[in-house]
Order: sequence, then C-alpha cells, then structure tokens
Amino acid sequence: MADFDNKVAFITGAAHGQGRAVALSLAAKGAKIVAFDVAKKIEYPKYEFGTNDELESLVKEIEDLGSKAIACVGDVRDDKAVTAAVNKAVETFGTIDILFNNAGICAYATVDKMTDEEWNAMIDINLKGPFNVTRRVAPVMMKAKKGVIINNSSVMGLRGGNRLSHYTASKWGLTGLTKAWAIELAPYNIRVVSIHPTGVNTPMNDGLAAMEGKTPEEIAEASAGNLLPVPWIEPEDVANLVDYIASDKARYATGSQFVLDAGLLTV
Repeated sequence: MADFDNKVAFITGAAHGQGRAVALSLAAKGAKIVAFDVAKKIEYPKYEFGTNDELESLVKEIEDLGSKAIACVGDVRDDKAVTAAVNKAVETFGTIDILFNNAGICAYATVDKMTDEEWNAMIDINLKGPFNVTRRVAPVMMKAKKGVIINNSSVMGLRGGNRLSHYTASKWGLTGLTKAWAIELAPYNIRVVSIHPTGVNTPMNDGLAAMEGKTPEEIAEASAGNLLPVPWIEPEDVANLVDYIASDKARYATGSQFVLDAGLLTV
C-alpha cells in the first residue's frame, strides 16, 4: 500500500509552483487531490498566477499517475467559493485528510510607500485565506477525528524581511495560527504544523524578479542569503517535506515549525 492510499488532500494554490509539486507527489503515493486555485490574474501583485489550463493539466497528470483529482476554481478570500470547494470535496471523496494551505502572494514595498490596497491584499490572501479554508475544512476533520493541516509560511515567518513588512506580518501571523490551531484541534487527533522555506524556484519567484526589473538570480542573491551554495530550493524539495509531515512518520509532530531554509536562518 502506498503511503497515502485512501487519503484525500485539499491543496490551495495548486495550479503551479509548490502547490502543484505537492499535489503530484501526494498523488504518486496514492492520495486523491482537491486542487483549488484562483486560476486568473488578480489586482495585486502584477505577476502571472495559475491558470485553468494548468489546473486541467494537473488533474490529467494525477489521473495518469493512477489516482483521482478534482479542480476547484476560487479565491481563498471568497468564503463562498471555499465552502463550495470543501463541499464538493466531501461529496466526491467523502472526507478531507490533509490540508495544505499554500496559496499566497509576495511583493516588495517600504512601509512609507505601502498602500492600503497592498497591505490588505497581502494580509487577506496570506493570512485570512488560510483561516477561511481551515474553518471550513476543520469540521470535516473533527467529525472524522483525524487530519493534518500544513501551513506554508516562510523563513519570513520566523525573521524580518527588508521591504516585506506586509509579507512578514502575514507569515508571522500564519505561524501563530499554526500554534493556536494545534492546541484547539489536538483533542480531535488533528495535527497542525507550519513549514518555512527559503526562496523557491517557482513562477512567483520569476514574477517578483520581473517586477523589480532583475533576473531571478539577482533577486535571490540580494534577498536570500542561503548558507548552502544554492540561490533557491525547488518545489519538489517542499513536496518532500510535506510528504513526511503528512505521513504517519510524523504522527506526533504538531504545533511545530519545520524549516527548509538552506541554512538561511543559521546566520
């Protein structure tokens, strides 16, 4: 039996990047996937987001792996869309065993020039988004008396970031939510952890570089500071960590922060 046979994973921001890598990795090990993504451009930031075509190709790839998947289009800020997707997941697969709160944005701005719109979008997507999804998924897990919730924070959820005060605030908030939810949900045998990657080689990384008028390598050199000689890690590295946390091998890990930082937080 594969590690995740008969398990159902709900993944936000699933169309590309880290979400897609996690979806494919879990599916390869037997999980059924609910792939949730906004699948369109949004007002902020001004870089490319996932698309319907990417969602559809993800479902096909998962089916080619011998598993099952459904795609749900929606914004994590939209409670009605989130609720509809959770209901569809339960109607289709019966339950939700794993939640990967992955959808998020990043952009640069100094505090003196940051607009209300920029601050609100960052907090609403990166912090209220996971809250919206978790409050709809948690009752499903509570009824089953089991589950794993993995919040994709950042190294900036454990340190400060230059020109990233709104992003840093959102990711520290997500770290805090992880600890609070771990306490609340432990009586239901639900584990909650956060992961904290350094920069990851994703379309978001490319979009941030383009917004700054630089190459992704230049952005990585200026902002990452990894101890190991790599500019960033790969989405598959994040997927490997999520696989471990979601598995029974980590069955007593809850309220914890898993750092995948190539040594960034060491110095």
